[in-house]
Amino acid sequence: MRAVAAVLVLLLAALPAGAGSDISPTGTTAKPAAQTANDAATRSEGTTRLAAAAARKRAPPPVGPARDAATPLPDRIALQFDLAWSGDYNGLVNGEIDDKTTAAIKTFQHDRRFKETGVLDAQERALLAAVAKAKQAQVGWTLIDDPVTGARIGLPTKQVPNESQTKNGTRWSSAQGQVQVETFKIREPGTTLAAVYEQQKKEPAARKLDVNFLRPDFFILSGMQNLKKFYVRAEIRDGEVRGMTVLYDQAAETIMDPVVVVMSSAFTPFPGISGVALVGSIPKRKVEYGTGIVVSTAGHILTDRQLTEGCNVIVVSGYGDADRHAEDKAADLVLLRIYGAPDLVPATFGEAFTGSDLTLLGIADPQSQGGGSAISAMAAKARGETVEPAPQLGFSGSAALDGQGRLVGMVELRTMAVANAGAASPQPLATLVPAPTIRTFLEAQRLTPAAAGRLGADAARASLVRVICVRK
Repeated sequence: MRAVAAVLVLLLAALPAGAGSDISPTGTTAKPAAQTANDAATRSEGTTRLAAAAARKRAPPPVGPARDAATPLPDRIALQFDLAWSGDYNGLVNGEIDDKTTAAIKTFQHDRRFKETGVLDAQERALLAAVAKAKQAQVGWTLIDDPVTGARIGLPTKQVPNESQTKNGTRWSSAQGQVQVETFKIREPGTTLAAVYEQQKKEPAARKLDVNFLRPDFFILSGMQNLKKFYVRAEIRDGEVRGMTVLYDQAAETIMDPVVVVMSSAFTPFPGISGVALVGSIPKRKVEYGTGIVVSTAGHILTDRQLTEGCNVIVVSGYGDADRHAEDKAADLVLLRIYGAPDLVPATFGEAFTGSDLTLLGIADPQSQGGGSAISAMAAKARGETVEPAPQLGFSGSAALDGQGRLVGMVELRTMAVANAGAASPQPLATLVPAPTIRTFLEAQRLTPAAAGRLGADAARASLVRVICVRK
């Protein structure tokens, strides 16, 4: 039962040695259902390969072992999700390209008669992306905020087109009920996760468990319910339990087994406000706020490219509308331009950053500062390309200063749907775009950042502006 095994491995991979030894999934020597689905997809990959060829120029860079620090973390996480969609990967989605991920890459290469190197070249990466995209399109993969429970859930909408409200949540189902997905919320005096866990194990009585897994803040159950497969995941926070149940006919397992694996990672019972997820595309906020760095007196402003995606209007607070001037998709940089602003102060960028201590300067979301627009600072550390702790919403596009007050890069903020043993909710992720990358991008636009100038937080603050994206 691929979905069960996948979820189990996904959890056990994050536990200390020996943990969870009381859990035993049902085994079988037959080919896993998700792999069967993958084989079926392979038979029709002629069209997919053409799509991959067309997308090759837009494909992420080749991805090798996680030890290759040159590959951005978002690309590594995207790789694991694509491998999950192709039915080749069932481990922890965390961006670490370990032995399990390398083995999945080799399986993908083997099934398509590529050389089994464990490293995807540009052609293979483009094909994998096209396969994953085709699988998502096949099932109508969409991330939805459930208005009843408040949870965020990924749905195969083509399998469950019918929606109805239940006593404690929302149900999506196929016409004859072959596939059913349901959310639930339980908040009553004295509610405990253990009590809900025990209740879900026994009700309905027809359930036969293959996996039952309880941790302090979440649990997983899966097995058979009459002739259907079922999967339950739930989490508790502040005395409230939110969960999802997936129920589907065995005849649908070739489609649903791999989908359930991805649904497990995408499920967010208690989504925060700082969310742009990498799993599929969580609907973006209609009004989104970020930070921009002025890089020329002519009105050029640098910020996070994803912040400006899908915007009908981009506004730089205090200056009016802005145009998208240029972008770098690999580094997720975008250059905006405003006109008629004579008082702009360009930033002075330093050289390559080699330390760990950073000061982040950004303009937090108005909701977090009572409608204000103050520039705030926070201390952080660089760990490779990752910045910890991740700043709050509004800091995407913020400035990163080293201990000498030099501007050494720009921060991009994401919320990645990463499953782990301690939390089911997406984890914030901040990455640093280093100054040399920024300089190369600006020079390609015939903009030369100032090589010298005042250092320190006050100088950097003078170059920061709020960027507002307005979507339909």
